[in-house]
Amino acid sequence: MKKSLSKGPACKFRWRYILAAIVLSAIYVIAGTILSYVRQPGVSQEYKDMFDPKDCYSDEVSCDRACVIEDNEQALEERLRMIGQAKERIILSTFDFHADKSGKDMIAALMDAGKRGVDVKILVDGFSALQQMDGNAYFYALSTTRNVEIRVYNRINLLMPWKSMGRLHDKYVIADDGLYLLGGRNTYDYFLSDSGYRNYDRDVLVYSRSPQDKRSSIHQLEDYFESVWNLDECRAFHASPGAVSSGKASEAGKELEQRYRDMLRKYPVIDERADYEGMTYEVNRITLLSNPVHVYSKEPRVFYSLTELMKDTEEDISIHTPYIICNDWMYESLKSVCAGSGKAALMTNSVANNGNPFGASDYKINKEKLLETGITVYEYEGGVSYHGKSITIGDDISIIGSFNMDMRSTYLDTELMLVIDSEGVNSQLKGYMREYEAESVKVLDADTYDIPEGVTRQEISSKREFRVKVLTPFNWLRFLM
Repeated sequence: MKKSLSKGPACKFRWRYILAAIVLSAIYVIAGTILSYVRQPGVSQEYKDMFDPKDCYSDEVSCDRACVIEDNEQALEERLRMIGQAKERIILSTFDFHADKSGKDMIAALMDAGKRGVDVKILVDGFSALQQMDGNAYFYALSTTRNVEIRVYNRINLLMPWKSMGRLHDKYVIADDGLYLLGGRNTYDYFLSDSGYRNYDRDVLVYSRSPQDKRSSIHQLEDYFESVWNLDECRAFHASPGAVSSGKASEAGKELEQRYRDMLRKYPVIDERADYEGMTYEVNRITLLSNPVHVYSKEPRVFYSLTELMKDTEEDISIHTPYIICNDWMYESLKSVCAGSGKAALMTNSVANNGNPFGASDYKINKEKLLETGITVYEYEGGVSYHGKSITIGDDISIIGSFNMDMRSTYLDTELMLVIDSEGVNSQLKGYMREYEAESVKVLDADTYDIPEGVTRQEISSKREFRVKVLTPFNWLRFLM
């Protein structure tokens, strides 16, 4: 029998075409992403004319009250209480949503709210939808519950890489008309649990005694939510066809119903009426800062507003950020802050303590540039990655939200920061920030530190060190990190 001699060469020829197609596709996606976001826009004169730092202050007490939610477990319980006691509506916006322990608790509570007639709207980023939600029976059970609608911001589409880096980074919950929670926590165990692998973060709870008053800050947040919810880039979430059978979704739904019954015993706070008047502080004014909501390179409104607020004072400034990645304009802005303030200090994770390998790598490379701005730098060495995004200015202004001091938050993501003019909130926030600062070291120069008694510098793990080294040659892509 004669052997075929043509099959081998033809097969090799076909595989060359397939390999070429894969390489060209990769080049298309990578080049499309880099070229679309490599240029960072400036701040428009229109926004400069519109934003005045003095508008964030007031001499009169407003109808809003606020307090900081610092503990991870308290943050979960407060969310569950807000959802469990809502009568008309719940709005949840989150960058990341997992069906882990605390995530399932949230899903179960949201399902129960929808079943009892509460209008539930959920916004999730497209990256999280792809990673965590597509094909997941728990999210499918939630999305098919009556009165529940989930929309996904900017689904990942490799055919359109020029949209790929625009991410929804906002994190907030609105309950009915007079209560909301806003901060830096995503919706899963890493942020809502105090056991196992976790992160430290914070929220601010805002309670309005007169939500019908148009001066209440809840209307700023409502308007912002609507501006995102109604974008063309926000599409309804559905599990991929065939990815979740109706049987699996039904089983997940029954499991979640039982979970919620168990939660009512585990978390009695769900049924307990909160004394929001007693747990919050008087507020003179609350101002919501936000980036543009489109998916392309963004005008850096939040960073500009923050630095303008800090330049507009001679009082002491304290900045907490998990990581810091700046371009020349951002460094110059921080330099101008230091020139005008009484004392400006910044605390960030040390390289060994940083849970973000991109942030750790860039900080290691550019620490001297940061020190050259004149800002006093502290490195947090607490052993658990610190994710808090907060600023205090003097004894009145507290700023809390989702914004990291990096190029991604500045130019790529939707971001929210709440500026609160309140001595009570300021004192509360400073107390929490000082607890972290007590576990930090002062940076004297790129290689020298003032290490307080009782503070031990973290040793970088071999795994984390490897990640930092691998990313270092790619630092030129820092605008995407």
